[in-house]
Amino acid sequence: MAITTEFDHAVPFLSGGKVVKWELGMTFSYGASGENNFYQQIYYDDIFSSAITGLSSDFDPKLENSWTRAQLLTLISPLTSHWNGIFLSAIASAITDPIEKPVADQKYVIPS
Repeated sequence: MAITTEFDHAVPFLSGGKVVKWELGMTFSYGASGENNFYQQIYYDDIFSSAITGLSSDFDPKLENSWTRAQLLTLISPLTSHWNGIFLSAIASAITDPIEKPVADQKYVIPS
């Protein structure tokens, strides 16, 4: 089964008419919806501007309508490999190598 990802969550936070923080996220899917092994998880995080953090390495605030999809993907790219690792681990525990659920032995007799 293939893992698919979709960049589908972007919420700008404005101050002084400019974006100073983004809430960005992606949906990770395994399998196809409706199949018994389908698994889906949504991840998102906040990305802060230099106006908030004071760090020159963070993005500079700018008008909301001046952002492109490519720029938002660049902001989120450091998180995608981290989220992918978490998602692969979740698939392993939920789909490919689930923990065996204990079964009650109702016929057990206490030794005398």
